[in-house]
Amino acid sequence: MSIDVKNSIQSGKTVLGIELGSTRIKAVLIGEDNTPIASGSHDWENSYVNNVWTYSLEDVWKGVQNSYQMMANDVKQQYGVTLQTVGAIGFSAMMHGYMAFDKEGELLVPFRTWRNNITEQASKALTEVFNYHIPQRWSIAHLYQAVLNQEEHISEISFQTTLAGYIHWKLTGEKVLGVGEASGVFPIDLNTKDYNQTMINQFNELTASKNLPWKLEEILPKVLVAGENAGVLSEEGAKLLDVTGELQAGIPLCPPEGDAGTGMVATNSVAQRTGNVSAGTSVFAMVVLEKELSKVYSEIDLVTTPTGNLVAMAHSNNCSSDLNAWVGLFDEFSKAMGMDVDMNKLYGTLYNLALQGDPDGGGLLAYGYLSGEHITHFEEGRPLFVRSSDSNFTLPNFMRVHLFTALGALKIGMDILLKEENVKLDEILGHGGLFKTKGVGQSIMAGALNVPVSVMETAGEGGAWGIALLASYMINKADNETLDEYLNQKVFAGQVGDTISPNPKDVEGFEQFMTRYTSGLAIERAAVDHLK
Repeated sequence: MSIDVKNSIQSGKTVLGIELGSTRIKAVLIGEDNTPIASGSHDWENSYVNNVWTYSLEDVWKGVQNSYQMMANDVKQQYGVTLQTVGAIGFSAMMHGYMAFDKEGELLVPFRTWRNNITEQASKALTEVFNYHIPQRWSIAHLYQAVLNQEEHISEISFQTTLAGYIHWKLTGEKVLGVGEASGVFPIDLNTKDYNQTMINQFNELTASKNLPWKLEEILPKVLVAGENAGVLSEEGAKLLDVTGELQAGIPLCPPEGDAGTGMVATNSVAQRTGNVSAGTSVFAMVVLEKELSKVYSEIDLVTTPTGNLVAMAHSNNCSSDLNAWVGLFDEFSKAMGMDVDMNKLYGTLYNLALQGDPDGGGLLAYGYLSGEHITHFEEGRPLFVRSSDSNFTLPNFMRVHLFTALGALKIGMDILLKEENVKLDEILGHGGLFKTKGVGQSIMAGALNVPVSVMETAGEGGAWGIALLASYMINKADNETLDEYLNQKVFAGQVGDTISPNPKDVEGFEQFMTRYTSGLAIERAAVDHLK
């Protein structure tokens, strides 16, 4: 234990970030050099109540308080001091969804999370009116769907926000959102870094006949960009966050952000021509654009960085679940043969075999669709493995094709950006479980996207670290220092990332596989139709 860290904690030079993910709430305390010095986490699960995926407010606060407490205990245990103040705090959470409050600040209907696909009618109508893709999970789609459904609570709305915005409001009294989080609520005007005024007017016209007692701009949170002050921890807020009463009020908070924005910060991919790809149960790529896209694509969502630059997002529901199931089968086989194999060794061996397969995977085909896949227009999925009688059926090819298909739907979305829109990418940062086996997921991804793929040692730190960095930027930035500069010079300087450039043979092989993948979608469709 260094004396310096203890002094930093006691003199309030640390910074706290808390992120509410869909299965885990994590609190990370960082020191003066922006590296984590203590952390705590709390596991939680959404519930499916009355056909809606939700979390109760009781669970929200229990989780926030518990993760804070675990982190404070970690500080006490490691450094022998009680945490009483920090330099700044930031909150982030899963984006989108719907939280509507009345003028007393009471929640009108249970929180509807991003997972709900119940706004198709609103999503289509708004996309048409705005000529801008509005996905079902966006907050504005939820609001308009409630209007279309003529839900009783609509006339009582005084304020609408997201999960991160809600927590920030309760702790500070400020109704604000960071621009990245706000970009998943309603489209952003890149020049003003605020909601698109033309579209706000269009929405108000669209709902004029409903005689609502509010206009859209009156109920949305104010938009702030990274680096701006978003209020301070109130007396009530301090008691709400730290139930032991040790934490002092008056600490500044940065704008609350979404998990997409904190992921960009944690992987140092907020600058134009950079991007990051998160590959685990699902896979999504975020690419920071230099200009607007030429048209609307249902496969591509547009959000912004925490500084308000445009980001294109290609998101696929399925990535590694089916791959993990096959590795599980090989694990069962080894046990049946009387061999007890370490799971890491098993993954490492099988993944590395994939690098020895034929460039195109030997003519094999698989779909890892455990659930539906919007990019290829499937409401449901059936994991599937199929081959022709003359295919080269070997274990390396089998593993290679399962790694390929984990990125198949993502590749379709990315091809729109890279081939149709000619988006330029200098590199993409990889993080998530698919990259755990050194060099394998990275090589496959580089071949799929034809872009160099880097993996940083800190890629596992995640969004709670990302929001802590945004809070640190707010209080520690020099005059006119941009977020990209701050991250490059004060956070990631000297960090060694591992970069793999695309091998032309892999690029060609992946393209051949994709021809098979797209023409084979009819087989997947038949499986969905006939395998109940």
